Amino acid sequence: MRRRSRLLSHEEARRVYDRIGSWQDTQAFYEDRAAAVVLRHGDFGSAQRVFEFGTGTGRFALRLLSEHLPATALYRGVDVSPTMVEIARRRLARYSARAEVARSHGEPSLPESASSCDRFVSNYVLDLLSEDDIAQLLREAHRMLRPGGLLCLSGLSTGAGLISRFVARAWERVHALRPELVGGCRPLDLRAHLPASGWQVVQHEHLAPFAIPSEVLVARRG
Repeated sequence: MRRRSRLLSHEEARRVYDRIGSWQDTQAFYEDRAAAVVLRHGDFGSAQRVFEFGTGTGRFALRLLSEHLPATALYRGVDVSPTMVEIARRRLARYSARAEVARSHGEPSLPESASSCDRFVSNYVLDLLSEDDIAQLLREAHRMLRPGGLLCLSGLSTGAGLISRFVARAWERVHALRPELVGGCRPLDLRAHLPASGWQVVQHEHLAPFAIPSEVLVARRG
C-alpha cells in the first residue's frame, strides 16, 4: 500500500529553510539548468515589473537583474524564510534602488495589486505547496499579471524517462517518510495544475540534469 506523503506546514517550511540557509545554493547543479530554460523563454528583456514567489537566496533574481532585465525594470520577491530574505537582500544590495525582497507568511494569497507585474516567477516552490495552495497561487498569478504577461515556473517533476522516473519515485518515498529531508519538496506535474482556460502555454519542457527530474512551464496570461 502506497504511503501518503505529509506536506510541511508553512511554519515547518520556514524552519527548514531558516536552517538550510545558504546551503540551498548547493542545489544549483540541477536547479540552474531549469532556470536557464525559464530565462530563455520568459522574454525578460521586455519585462518592466517582475514578481517572484519564493526568492530563496536571490540567485535567480541576481541573474535576472544583472543579465536579462532592462535597466528600468523593477523586481519584487517574497519568501517565507527570514534567513533566505536576508541572504537575498545582501546578494541584491547593489540593485536596492529597483529590487525589493520581503518576508511572506507562506500563504498563496498575496497583498499585491491586480495587473501589477508582467512576469510572475516561481522556481522550485510549487512542489512544496498543497493542491489547494497551488490552485490559489495560480489564481493570484493570473490576477497580478497584466494581459499578455508571462507565468514562469520550474520545479521537481515526476520524470519523463526511465531513470528520472526511478529517481522521482525514490524521492517520493523519502518525502513520505521524512519530508524535511528533501526540503518538503515532492515531484509534481506542473502542467496538470495549470487551468485550461486563461492561459496559453508558451514553453513546456522536461529535463533531468544528473538524473534529477525537473519541469519548466511558461504560459501567457489571456
